[in-house]
Amino acid sequence: MAVGFIGLGNLGKAIAQRLISEGEELVVWNRSRQKAEGLKARIAESPADLISKVSICFTCLADSNAVKAVLEDEKGILRSDCAGKIVADITTNHFDAVMSFHRMLQERGGSYLETPVSGSVVPALQGKLVLMASGESKSFEIVRPLLEKISRQIFYLERPSLATKMKLVNNLVLGSFMVSLAEALAFGEDVGISKQTVLDVLSAGAGNSLILTAKKEKLLRDDFSPQFSIAMIAKDLGYIEDLGKAQNRPLYTAIVARELFEKAMAAKMETLDFSAVYKVIKELK
Repeated sequence: MAVGFIGLGNLGKAIAQRLISEGEELVVWNRSRQKAEGLKARIAESPADLISKVSICFTCLADSNAVKAVLEDEKGILRSDCAGKIVADITTNHFDAVMSFHRMLQERGGSYLETPVSGSVVPALQGKLVLMASGESKSFEIVRPLLEKISRQIFYLERPSLATKMKLVNNLVLGSFMVSLAEALAFGEDVGISKQTVLDVLSAGAGNSLILTAKKEKLLRDDFSPQFSIAMIAKDLGYIEDLGKAQNRPLYTAIVARELFEKAMAAKMETLDFSAVYKVIKELK
């Protein structure tokens, strides 16, 4: 049976392409229809139309408001018969919102799975994402074969909201470490060391990481075409701050990182790759 896929941004389209390359037949929907161009997939007229054609539907959207709209709009998923349907949501959501999504699907006889991922376009195309999942174990086992086609490692945290919270914990490191790398690069240049040398030494030493490996060439060449945008990390850091407040725990590095990404947003850099925070830091004195 065909698999549904809603949300064809940079990451969503890469995951959809991966599923197609693995032999899956997809039915897709995106608010901007042209983003489906080039995909060997059928295009649904609406989320409600899509869910009527599949038993499993992935969603990969910008934020929790977008997920809510896809579920609840006039032609949203919940306007169709959801009995026995599974929505596997790759979106990085607000930890409170996912609880309502679980409830909405359950009330209509369906099932909601949180399936956020770590990794961007290149690992998505290669099936090498790291995936976290929460939700009903029976639904998880049904969807697992599809998840294994896009992921090199899966962590199942059964209790609702835990996968989302773990993704936010992960992105606390992602955002903060990207800021540290950017600051180290700008500082190294300030003291008279070439950009290439700074990046080479960081790669061989304390900065060695998946993040630096993925972003080294972008930083070296000032190529900030988006893989994971500044707007997305700024949104995630906002969710992270909310989680810290809910836990009554101050998150110092998250606050600093968010402030710098917000500066990038104010400079109209929101669509650039999040490694472009280097440009913001380099100009600070």
